[in-house]
Amino acid sequence: MSISMQNLKNSLRLIVFIVLITGISGCSYNSIVELDEKVNQAWAQVENQYQRRADLIPNLVSTVQGYADFEKGVLTEVTELRSKVGQIKISTDDLSDEEKFRQFQEAQDKLSGALSRLLVVAENYPQLKANENFLTLQSQLEGTENRIAVERKKFNEATQDYNTTIRRFPAVITAKLFGFKEKQYFKSAPGTEKTPDVKFDFDKEKKDK
Repeated sequence: MSISMQNLKNSLRLIVFIVLITGISGCSYNSIVELDEKVNQAWAQVENQYQRRADLIPNLVSTVQGYADFEKGVLTEVTELRSKVGQIKISTDDLSDEEKFRQFQEAQDKLSGALSRLLVVAENYPQLKANENFLTLQSQLEGTENRIAVERKKFNEATQDYNTTIRRFPAVITAKLFGFKEKQYFKSAPGTEKTPDVKFDFDKEKKDK
C-alpha cells in the first residue's frame, strides 16, 4: 500500500513538473517568436534603405560621367562595388550566420566609403556642384545614408533584445529545443571615424589633355 502511495505521489509530482515546464516553455516560445519577428521587421527596413541607395547610384554615376575630367577611378570603384553588393544575398535565415553577415556588411561598408569619396571629389568641381540633378541626388544619397545608420541601430537593438532573451532561463531551454540561434549585429566599420582619403590624379589629367 505504501509503495502504491509513493508511486502515486511520484507520478503526481512528475505530472505537475511537466505541466509547469510546458507552461513556462509555451510562454517563452511565444516571447521568442515575437522578438524574432521584430528582428526580421527591422532587417526588412535595413534592406529597404540599402536598396534605395543602390537604385540612386546609376543616376549619380550617369550625371557625374558628363564631366569629362572627373576622376574615373572613383566612378569605376562605385560601379564595381555596387555590382558586388548586388551579388551578395542574405535572408532572415542567414542572420545567425556570422560569415555571411560579415560579407554582407563588409560589401555595404565598402560601397559607403566609395560613395563618400565620390562626393568629396565632387567638391572640387564647381560646375558639377551647380548641377541641379547632382545636388538632388547628393541630398537623396546623404539622406539615405542617414536612414541606413538609423535602421541599422534599430536592428541592433532588436537583435540585442532577442539574443538576451534566448540566453536567459527558462527561455534558453525553449530556444535550444526549437532551434532559435543568436543573431549577428552590425559592427562599426574600421576607419569610419576618419575622413575619406581621396587622391587626385592630376598628372594623368595633364597627359590626357
